[in-house]
Amino acid sequence: MPKPVVAIVGRPNVGKSQLFNRLAGKRLSIVEDTPGVTRDRLYADSDWRGRVFSVIDTGGIEPRNDNEILKFMRYQAEAAIHHADVIIFITDLKTGVTASDEEVASMLQRSGKPIVLAVNKCDKPGAPDPNIFEFYNLGLGEPFGISALHGYGTGDLLDEVYGYFPPEDADEADEGRIRVALIGKPNVGKSSLLNQLLGEERVIVSDVAGTTRDSVDADIENRYGKFTFIDTAGIRKKSKVEERIEKFSVMRSLMAVERADVCVIMIDAQQGVTEQDTKVAGEAHNAGKACVIVVNKWDLIEKDGKTMKEHTLRVREGLAYMPYAPVLFISALTGQRTDKLYDLIALAYEQNHKRIPTGQLNSVLSEATARVQPPTDKGRRLKIYYATQASTAPPTFVFFCNDARLFHFSYQRYLENQIREVFGLSGTPVRIVVRQRGEKE
Repeated sequence: MPKPVVAIVGRPNVGKSQLFNRLAGKRLSIVEDTPGVTRDRLYADSDWRGRVFSVIDTGGIEPRNDNEILKFMRYQAEAAIHHADVIIFITDLKTGVTASDEEVASMLQRSGKPIVLAVNKCDKPGAPDPNIFEFYNLGLGEPFGISALHGYGTGDLLDEVYGYFPPEDADEADEGRIRVALIGKPNVGKSSLLNQLLGEERVIVSDVAGTTRDSVDADIENRYGKFTFIDTAGIRKKSKVEERIEKFSVMRSLMAVERADVCVIMIDAQQGVTEQDTKVAGEAHNAGKACVIVVNKWDLIEKDGKTMKEHTLRVREGLAYMPYAPVLFISALTGQRTDKLYDLIALAYEQNHKRIPTGQLNSVLSEATARVQPPTDKGRRLKIYYATQASTAPPTFVFFCNDARLFHFSYQRYLENQIREVFGLSGTPVRIVVRQRGEKE
């Protein structure tokens, strides 16, 4: 089932990023308050009481002038609550309740989502600061005094958040449903493809880039299985993301990648693979998602007997870091080959969740190392003791060896190719973790 989503909302400089870092762990550090700037550091996984959930750090909410206050607050609130199961509304003990806090509280209350009120900068342990009782005036229930800097009170805060998580068996009715995100740069045909698959004009289609500003979910059940397609706003270069609305659209697109099982990466056949295409595809690849590359507008290409082969080679060259992803040429406008997309999505999903028995994996490893000897350095040879699959989505393999420094990237790639040759793993990235003897698991 999908992980619960927790959004952290508040004014600038109240400690959202510090709380985000504390929940996410040491591997992330948010330093920008502007929405959509540090897109690759927008969300992270955390866990509490054995439940894994996603945390989203939103930009600071602060109206710039009276004319823009309602519009700006609305867009910020939408960005924070769009896919959230629970909202942490963080305020500042030192500044007290401000007019902006009251405006945000009012917007969030109208959303109907559960809201947990956190009062940050309660940096002294022990009895609560008397000033905290002022925050009852926001009408959001009990305020939880925390110190995002030192960690005080975050346990009680997370206990309250945990109580709003949907039950773990809540999605039994949707078991077997594959969530598919349609991603790509603007005006590549994502909405047209969704309409073609649905057989109706569900989503507005326009030649104007940026028409789709929200993530639109559509359920489809047919002979191929059960699918939820997510049509996302196009992801542009950061320098071109000027409108505030579009910044939030970019954020929602990246959130859609996070909650998807399979990402359909759409390429314009007339333009080929562009630099922005490689960045969009890289988001899905780095997230470990199953991927299918779809080249759209194939009906507009003049063809001969070699056209498809030549275009396939260009796609492979442009997206050289994901040779595992199948390539499908379609026309979303005419429906050409769109029915073949379902089989590719189902296969990519299956391979992304595939588990390989340890015995079979080590048998392949033994043959591979016998065929190509492990590398040496200054007379010392790499020894691989055994390998095991640690997790799925994506398939992650842990190799135990005598010296991790000898396990060169090129040899890792060789072993990955050998594993793929035997077990397939089409449509999914593979991750390899190297541990040397004596290293703690």
